[in-house]
Amino acid sequence: MKTKLIILLWLVVFSSTAFGAASKADTMLVEKQHFTTKDFTTVSGVTLEQVDIGWESYGKLNANKDNVILITHYFSGTSHAAGKYKADDALPGYWDAIIGPGKAIDTNKYYVISSDTLVNANWHDENVITTGPASTNPKTGKPYGLDFPVVTITDFVNVQKRLLDSLGITKLHAVMGASMGSFQALEWATRYPDKVERLIHVIGAATMDAWTVAALEKWALPIRLDKNWQQGNYYGKERPLDGLAATMLNITQDAMHPIIYNASFPDFNVLDEGALKDIRTLPKLNQVLAQRAMARAKTQDANHVLYLVRASQLFTAGMQSDLTTALKNVSAKTLLLPATNDLLLRPENMRTVFDTMKATGKDVEISEIEGGWGHLDGIFSIAPKAQLISEFLEE
Repeated sequence: MKTKLIILLWLVVFSSTAFGAASKADTMLVEKQHFTTKDFTTVSGVTLEQVDIGWESYGKLNANKDNVILITHYFSGTSHAAGKYKADDALPGYWDAIIGPGKAIDTNKYYVISSDTLVNANWHDENVITTGPASTNPKTGKPYGLDFPVVTITDFVNVQKRLLDSLGITKLHAVMGASMGSFQALEWATRYPDKVERLIHVIGAATMDAWTVAALEKWALPIRLDKNWQQGNYYGKERPLDGLAATMLNITQDAMHPIIYNASFPDFNVLDEGALKDIRTLPKLNQVLAQRAMARAKTQDANHVLYLVRASQLFTAGMQSDLTTALKNVSAKTLLLPATNDLLLRPENMRTVFDTMKATGKDVEISEIEGGWGHLDGIFSIAPKAQLISEFLEE
């Protein structure tokens, strides 16, 4: 049973959904919706004539519009945080274990909303709506390519704010996100402190350091080196799938701890017969990984991934060079949930953030997520924190 579970979870590492325990009988059915806004000016100073993003919601908005929880998604994720689009979908949204009727984020009480980010990686996913390099530039009638402006986590948040404004929502009961989603959640709390009552920051960071910026560039490099990338001008031509698949391999290994990674291959044999006989033959392990990575790459756009890397590399809370000053802006009750075994966004950094916020009198608590997944514990091992999250939202 354990081996079967590991295999199932491994399959969804390369997808924008994650394992959920819901049965067909109790799974929410959700509908993807489309939001359009005009004349959006980015932090980099470029105005986009039109921005489109997809979004979905769970639960009902109350009359006062004050029961709203915003979920902000991770790097390779989408708005699909919970439920299913169709009853026979293979898997529910990535946080289905904690979002739904009677769950930690109880949709009988809260109106939960989630949106695709700008430059969402999953351009070729039929359930994703986003604006980015693959979108048509109205000035040329062709895809933007690298003429698309650099966008930041702040831009992601500002598009979300326009979406909420269009719905008449002026305050958030809570904002919660994992990994790159935690960047957005914290940006909400620092940039719009009067609009955020609670912040739940999962497997994240408050600012990038030199190590992490360099590590993220390893995700971009295979794309840039792919002969088909053509400085981003590959639309209508052969896509740089080899480079993008290599990027998927790098992302997945960085996000996983060796405990689960190694347990995922119970039949692994270091003395691989094919690899021993011919340098051109990959070990079976690498063949399996390459197939999975290529399947994931086909749902994504390489340029969009590069833009997500850059947005992540440029992240620092409130776009302020001094983190302590930025954190002073936070007025929301804050729950920090780093993962103890996270090798990508290391928990010691969030322990420092906790100490800094505590020292400045902020209402903050920290509880580490235990598990063997590493960074991905924020997705796959979130259920044990359900009671804590539920109580935090009620306080």
